[in-house]
Amino acid sequence: MRRRRQQLPWIYRNSRFLLGAIASVGAIGTAYLTYIKLAGGSAACPTSGCEQVLSSPYAEVFGGIPLTIFGFLAYAGMMTMALGPFVINPDKNKVLRAKLENISWTFLFIGGLFMAVFSGYLMYILTAEIKAACTYCIASAIMSLSLLVITLIGRAWEDFGQLIFTGILVFMVTIVGTLGMYSGVTSAGESTGGQVVARNAPPPITTTSGESEIALAQHLKAIGAKKFGAYWCPHCHDQQNLFGQEAFSYIEYVECAEDGYQTQIDMCRATGIQGFPSWEINGEVYSGVRPLNELADLSGYEGPRDFKN
Repeated sequence: MRRRRQQLPWIYRNSRFLLGAIASVGAIGTAYLTYIKLAGGSAACPTSGCEQVLSSPYAEVFGGIPLTIFGFLAYAGMMTMALGPFVINPDKNKVLRAKLENISWTFLFIGGLFMAVFSGYLMYILTAEIKAACTYCIASAIMSLSLLVITLIGRAWEDFGQLIFTGILVFMVTIVGTLGMYSGVTSAGESTGGQVVARNAPPPITTTSGESEIALAQHLKAIGAKKFGAYWCPHCHDQQNLFGQEAFSYIEYVECAEDGYQTQIDMCRATGIQGFPSWEINGEVYSGVRPLNELADLSGYEGPRDFKN
């Protein structure tokens, strides 16, 4: 009687499909967030923390590239490595299929560990610096950790010593690279361009104002318009720079960050602010960075419009 062939454990037989499915969800999510970031919209999120994170300095790296782009590439790479070997027909090229599977497992481990460590650092930033609950960030961290765990238990690793050595190297490189990448992100309260701002206050406005900008700002003040923002929001700073330093001094600015300087978070909540920046003009709320001509139209401004910014 022939001995029945020993069946592989369920996790061994399905690990690549699980990895591919999780990475696919992650790729879709980061692609969506990248679109939102580039389009300047607001992400669908049960909490305001998602917008707070997407607008924070930690959401951009290397001089303004959205971090979500790299998240998409990481998830897409994991998906490709997990499912890539299946494109090779084992009946026609069994040796190539086996080599591709073996090599891809190593890269899956490296990628999974890198993503898990980096996500861990972002969770620290989320709780210690930004202090906001972001559903997408938490979900991404869970998926990154899941990719690493499934990679570790999804096959019979032969050389654990080599695996541990590789893991230590990847861990160290990830930590050093991450700290170096975010070394330029400084907290408010430090000297910026020769000016010292209060802690957790918006950064100084770097542009000057023309007569039209000043006239529009005075008109907005006269009708009781308000600009809602958060000190950590780069899009809010972009909006302020459109007015220039002198003109924006006329604007009624409402700080919505809970830990912001002179925060008025209760007014933000009562007004129903969902994203930053937002304007309340004549009883209506408008989200996103608005060109000065558009603010002029929305507010009924009839003065000069030769805006310089």
